[in-house]
Amino acid sequence: MNIAVVIEQMIMIFILIGVGMILFRQNILNEASSKQLSGLIVNVTNPALLICSAFSDGPKMSLKELGYALVLFLLIYALLIACSFLIPRILRVPNEYHYSYQLLTIFGNVGFIGIPLASAVLGTESLIFVSIYNLIYNVLIYTFGISLLRKAAARQAAAGGAEIAAADGMPGDTPLWKKLINAGTISAAATILFYVGDFPVPSIVPSTLNYMGQSTTLLSMLVLGISVAQMQPKDIFSHPKLYAFVLLRQVLIPIGCILLLRPFVENALLVGTLTLMLAVPAGNLPLMLSKQFHADGETISQGIILSTLLSLVTLPVVSLALSL
Repeated sequence: MNIAVVIEQMIMIFILIGVGMILFRQNILNEASSKQLSGLIVNVTNPALLICSAFSDGPKMSLKELGYALVLFLLIYALLIACSFLIPRILRVPNEYHYSYQLLTIFGNVGFIGIPLASAVLGTESLIFVSIYNLIYNVLIYTFGISLLRKAAARQAAAGGAEIAAADGMPGDTPLWKKLINAGTISAAATILFYVGDFPVPSIVPSTLNYMGQSTTLLSMLVLGISVAQMQPKDIFSHPKLYAFVLLRQVLIPIGCILLLRPFVENALLVGTLTLMLAVPAGNLPLMLSKQFHADGETISQGIILSTLLSLVTLPVVSLALSL
């Protein structure tokens, strides 16, 4: 992995976040714009970027290699879940905030940042692995992630003496399969299907998807910039436990996992993709779901912003450490 490219991409990302902050402070963008842009990214540009990668002309991975990647990513997520129970205890986080640290540990920003970053640093051929990783992510967030949030919301409601409110748009009796049918799982599954099937399509299809997908990085960073602009510096930088969390989650865990697995994994592209997926900052979806389930999302929000800002340093550090 080219360290210079990683650093260049991270600097570019932070310039774009700064643009989002300026546009917010100039009242060109606002919170409503942020929600609309988020919907556009989640439902249009990210899926387009993923699906477009299935039509690349380069050499394709075999079914055996894709199956191997699936098993490897399942093991990685199992390890992250185990770490999510351990990290809050290591950091002596109060019990009522354990769920926040668990969500921050398991669910990195593999969509908004991971997809465009992998495409830029490793090339579009890496996105088939990103698709598999995202597919597992989406299944987990709508099962294990929602289970954590439901329990947290119930405890907080009971502590406050309030009735437990149903999540807007996702009542408790909604079947699991309906929760799993969303833009993330559909686009990841479609990417794998088109990649494996190698179906002939008119050239206008990948060209159109490519144009749509190219806007992902800009729009994603504008949304993050809007979030940063709305927070006071003391709300972001005054939490020592979150600094320790970022060190553990975004430096030590990625380096440890890759050093442990690299002797057994020969595919350099797979190792590089996994490195980026493990090293990206915390994702936005847990915060969106915490609002939906009426769980306190303040710690999650602070963790997302701080981990994103510090990723300017942590991502190059992880890449450099693993290139030595």
